[in-house]
Amino acid sequence: MDTWSAAVTLFLIMDPLGNLPVFLSVLKKIEPKRRRIILARELVFSLVIMMVFLFSGQAVLDFLSVKQQAVSIAGGIILFLIGIRMIFPQPGGVVGLADGEEPFLVPLAIPMIAGPSILAALILLANQDPTRMTDWSIALLSAWGVSAAILMFSSNLHRVLGERGLTAIERLMGMILIMISVQMFLDGVGNYYSLS
Repeated sequence: MDTWSAAVTLFLIMDPLGNLPVFLSVLKKIEPKRRRIILARELVFSLVIMMVFLFSGQAVLDFLSVKQQAVSIAGGIILFLIGIRMIFPQPGGVVGLADGEEPFLVPLAIPMIAGPSILAALILLANQDPTRMTDWSIALLSAWGVSAAILMFSSNLHRVLGERGLTAIERLMGMILIMISVQMFLDGVGNYYSLS
């Protein structure tokens, strides 16, 4: 796999367009100026986490005696709960935060940007050809940069769609997120039993 194919693959796994409704939903009760700061912070956190996993992910999992399948199952459960809250909104919003309370790391940095799928893909890339870590780093930075640009301009989408449009997209994406989470969970369980 060349650098640009890896970058496109990582971008598709990050799925910034699919994550837009979640980001907008989580940040909608925070004032716009502060929203950009939070978004930038969460994007930087996600990049740091992805870089750590690219360079030492397998070592960290081995040290903690955690299998990749467990990461997939845990990510699936978290995404499932977020999806349920998107379909059936509660006063605390998608992640149960009080009005005006800021998200920190979860769920924006992890698992929305740096989710189990991207972390597993980075570990696989690093294990596939450890001599090309510079190429994998360029691929990751490229995919992250495009995703960050899309997410930073998410407020423009809010203006175009309006509140009702965003609510409809949020519910639809909640349903899709539940399907993805169930698949992640099943993949994790299936991979665990196939290796046992």
